[in-house]
Amino acid sequence: MTASPAPVARGPWAVAMRWSHLLFAHWPVPVAALRGHVPPALELDTFDGDAWLGVVPFTMTGVRPRGTPALPGPGAFHELNVRTYVRHRGVPGVWFFSLDAASPTAVAVGRAGMHLAYLRARMTLTERDGRVRYTSERVDRRAPAAKLRVTYGATGPAAPTAPGTLEHFLTERYALYASDLPPRAPRRLWLGAVEHAPWRLAPAAWEVERNTMTAPLGVDVTGREPLLHAAEGVLPVHGWARRRVA
Repeated sequence: MTASPAPVARGPWAVAMRWSHLLFAHWPVPVAALRGHVPPALELDTFDGDAWLGVVPFTMTGVRPRGTPALPGPGAFHELNVRTYVRHRGVPGVWFFSLDAASPTAVAVGRAGMHLAYLRARMTLTERDGRVRYTSERVDRRAPAAKLRVTYGATGPAAPTAPGTLEHFLTERYALYASDLPPRAPRRLWLGAVEHAPWRLAPAAWEVERNTMTAPLGVDVTGREPLLHAAEGVLPVHGWARRRVA
């Protein structure tokens, strides 16, 4: 399977990594619920009139800058994203409300070098009989507390997503947007690119003990069943350095 192109990439890739144990949990939400949390220069991307709010736990391994080996400590860590989908000048991408990570190095580099809202968290992952138990508790005082304690796993075979489907809309994204973190003002807008093979997604189920990841946005998903997909296997990924777009 070939890699999907990074349509906005310029020059050689800057960092390599692998993603695994990845779950996509998505809820449809009104555009108005997210509009105030996304920079005005970005258009909220919708599907059938709805914006979509995602909670995405996974594990990062083999992280390395181009031309260097992966570091055994900072190069492997758990991560948990809260995200939505946007466009800028016609280019679809991802907007991250928060990126919790178990690596202080990843948090520091992500904030300083990528302008992303990385936050420190205590995180664990255990796997048994094809089921993953994932826990995260934010310990970073730069943002409100948030927790996730879930067990998840695939409930059917994995397959590629078809263009035009909701699953493709939510997951086949090869650009990310970021803005300068406070207290800088005015906040500039940045664009990054990633490249990887197309996702192979399986239907999934989870058992939730605690999920307050979307609460800082004022969006309560308690009791609302999400659309769930588990990603198959380990996915090699390349990323490009961010560049300013606005």
